[in-house]
Amino acid sequence: MTSRIKTTCVGSYPVLPWMVGNPSRLVLRDAVMAVLKTQELAGLDLVTDGELMRFDPSHPETNGMVDYFLARMDGIRKDFTIAERARHRYDLTSGHHLITAGVVVGRIGDGTLNLPDDSEFARALTTRPLKFTCTGPHMLSRLLNNCYYPDIADLAMDIARVLRRQLELVEADTVQLDEASIAEYPQDAPWAVDAINHVLDGIVNEKAVHICFGNYGGQPMLRGFWRDLIPLLNALHADHLVLEFARRGYDELEVFTDLDSKIRLGIGVIDIKDNEVESPELIATRIERIVGTLGAERLQYVHPDCGFWMLQRSVVDRKMRTLVEGRNLFEGRL
Repeated sequence: MTSRIKTTCVGSYPVLPWMVGNPSRLVLRDAVMAVLKTQELAGLDLVTDGELMRFDPSHPETNGMVDYFLARMDGIRKDFTIAERARHRYDLTSGHHLITAGVVVGRIGDGTLNLPDDSEFARALTTRPLKFTCTGPHMLSRLLNNCYYPDIADLAMDIARVLRRQLELVEADTVQLDEASIAEYPQDAPWAVDAINHVLDGIVNEKAVHICFGNYGGQPMLRGFWRDLIPLLNALHADHLVLEFARRGYDELEVFTDLDSKIRLGIGVIDIKDNEVESPELIATRIERIVGTLGAERLQYVHPDCGFWMLQRSVVDRKMRTLVEGRNLFEGRL
């Protein structure tokens, strides 16, 4: 039986131990193949490369979600003067609590970033439908110390132009933009939407946008409410959204009745900030509540709330299996 509700991961997988200290291309190939095969054996419908190609052992705390992209683009310097560090600390427009990822000193360009090559690397290792993930222009612009552009909106749009040029050449079944800062800054919507949509409009296959409330040290980083983001979400040129719910609970589901009916939903039913492995019965119950609130036609995917990279593999692998089992249990009751 073909499942109507698909299962997938948000993107990242825990770094495999043999990668650390030996980041050769052959080692990386073996690691990505292991992650893809693990997802296949769990029964996931849409697999990812685990984002292992972005891991930097000298900067493990962000899993490459930001630095991998910005370190390769032109116009960004990684080294900071004391004055630049102080400016970022007191500049409220930076909008983030972590150390800035770089200083913008010139016009943003592609540099050595090569996302098509990254996608092709994983595509050759699986026959399953593949999702390729990419950090979005709003988050990347918010994590930079802007010393060049007159406005952050201009910075975000130039980042968007780089990402679009690259993602136009990516032939993955689904391309997902990760925007993990917008939840706390809905006031950015007017310029953030323009930048995000510029990227989405260049994606050739299914377009997804992942929005969550952060995961750093196993803790949420941002505060906010889904209701404040509905106008932004309605303006996105996305085919489906990838949303965090398992950790926050499902009381906010009803606000998504105001979401444009053309946009399908992916809803988190696995808590990635907890080592406890959910039972299939719990997952089926969560799906039942989602469908009962929003209708069966809206729910396209179930998945974890966010990436898996901060959990142990033994926990992650069981959570993926029980995700599929819970989906199957729900559909078997229909």
